Amino acid sequence: SEIDAGKLPPEARQTLQLIVRGGPYPYQRDGTVFGNYERLLPPKYRGYYREYTVPTAGARDRGARRIVAGANGDRYYTDDHYESFRRIRE
Repeated sequence: SEIDAGKLPPEARQTLQLIVRGGPYPYQRDGTVFGNYERLLPPKYRGYYREYTVPTAGARDRGARRIVAGANGDRYYTDDHYESFRRIRE
């Protein structure tokens, strides 16, 4: 499925802006390789996908929300820690 960027939670829109700018990112793990082990995203070479934290208000850790960005500019949003993804339409 897909979601318009404008319909993402505000924190996800802020994370998208950070990705476009190239950082700086608030979490040390932001920008690390996403392995796509769940095989829910189109298969690509290792290192194609990178993951970024979408902050969750009140969470003590990084929470479950992420944006996974592909090397060709494709981006995906998950709010359930990789159990499902929606392609972001920008």
